[in-house]
Amino acid sequence: MSHRSAVLLMLLVTLMWSTAGVVSRHLEAARSFEVTFWRSAFNALALTVLLPMLRGGDYWRRTLPRLRHSPAVLGSGVCWAVMFTAFMLAITMTGVANVLVTMALGPLLTALFARVFLRQTLPRQTWLAIWVASAGIAWMFGHEMSSGSGAWLGMGVALAVPIAAASNWTLLQARAGDGEVDLLPAVWLGALLSALVTLPMAWPFSASMRDLVLLAGLGVFQLALPCLLVVRLAQVLSAAELALLGLMEVLLGVLWAWLLAGESPSSAALLGGVMVLAALIGNELLGAVGRPGRNVER
Repeated sequence: MSHRSAVLLMLLVTLMWSTAGVVSRHLEAARSFEVTFWRSAFNALALTVLLPMLRGGDYWRRTLPRLRHSPAVLGSGVCWAVMFTAFMLAITMTGVANVLVTMALGPLLTALFARVFLRQTLPRQTWLAIWVASAGIAWMFGHEMSSGSGAWLGMGVALAVPIAAASNWTLLQARAGDGEVDLLPAVWLGALLSALVTLPMAWPFSASMRDLVLLAGLGVFQLALPCLLVVRLAQVLSAAELALLGLMEVLLGVLWAWLLAGESPSSAALLGGVMVLAALIGNELLGAVGRPGRNVER
């Protein structure tokens, strides 16, 4: 795959990721835990079908017996389950902009976790970015709490997503040399766990047929397919490129919610978002200076 093709596919991935907020605003009856259950269940079902198509018909026969002996994959699956569950719950509790901006802390939290648990050295610009982004999130939380709207509760739930993501990538990096870390079974396991955990709270179901179609679309096109693509793209694009291109999800998600659902971001979300995105972009661009280039086909 050429570098240009990889960049275009990554932009397609962020486009698919960004649809969750606006689609959730057009649901008729499904709410809260039921929304989470159906999206995770359809994601697990899609991966159950797609993975053997991509990696051989005996994929599950080869993979399932090894899962219980793969602590890194099991731990990663738990992290994915938290991410899938917390994200959709947060979307039903607060504005799309609040959720996406809070989630944008993921790369910086990952760097911080790598410093604490893997003893990796952080450059000065990363420490600065962490402080600036944290100030942006603190501003959003403070504004929502003072307004008395209760939206800060949804932001608190959304904060579990970047924390789980940072834990996930730190765990996988720590065990990268074991030869057992295969991300895709972990994603499938996370979707399955999310569906099983939320099922009791989602029952009895109230989703309409229209809701099920929309949630099936999220499970397949907003989760399953992008996950498959990212695993492939990670072999072509650098981590910095993936992080920068991934920020398009925040911008597109807020844009779709505004244009297609009439949900305007608050002034606090806009200011906090600018601080977080500026911190992320500045950190990646400064970090790219002096970083050896990758020999890829262009």
